[in-house]
Amino acid sequence: MVQIISKKTVSFIGQKMATQIDEQLFSKYGFKVEQLMELAGLAAAQAIAAHYPKSNVAVLCGPGNNGGDGFVCARHLQQFGFNPSIVYPKESKNELMKSLVTQCETSSIPIQPTLPTNLHTFPLIVDALFGFSFQPPPREPFTQILKTVRASGIHVFSIDIPSGWDVEKGAPEDTADDVIHPHAVISLTLPKICMRNWTGPHFLGGRFVPRGLVEEMQLQMPEYPGFEQIVKVED
Repeated sequence: MVQIISKKTVSFIGQKMATQIDEQLFSKYGFKVEQLMELAGLAAAQAIAAHYPKSNVAVLCGPGNNGGDGFVCARHLQQFGFNPSIVYPKESKNELMKSLVTQCETSSIPIQPTLPTNLHTFPLIVDALFGFSFQPPPREPFTQILKTVRASGIHVFSIDIPSGWDVEKGAPEDTADDVIHPHAVISLTLPKICMRNWTGPHFLGGRFVPRGLVEEMQLQMPEYPGFEQIVKVED
């Protein structure tokens, strides 16, 4: 059972603050990108496993760090008994991303550049296309993927930011069909401002921020129970 916390007990941060936190983690506190990616992907997989039954899962991965979180999430979902397949529309030349691809390939997790033709055999889609640095609107090859996912009606679990959303303003007008309208979301480190009025299932993972950074930036962080890596945020 995931512990529930009030949204009043955590900070909601914008793009600038999220960037500053990352910069401090990498410089002053000596973290590596791959460390945070592993923790983020694991937290996402734990939230999915806590909220959904084991099933086929299509994991949509972009070429940036949010996509890296998706690759890690897929690997852990397989360990948890799910059957993940990865959709990777725009391949990155980054060595870390290449390593993540290899990890999934050698774990027999299918990777393809387009959505599977049998998309409706996937009860759940994981959205790891765009992170908090995304600036709308989305472009191809992602636009058509977002439209197809939106039209499918399949439940979507978004990692950190629902793809197509502005990190502070949230989703564009309701008529836009190239944005994700998720069933559930996991915020990473802290919730972003665009999630302030979100009323659906909302998880939070980020039990790695040093106390010094919390105090320095005057952040309100949750109290994680026991050895848990995630909490659930409600009103």
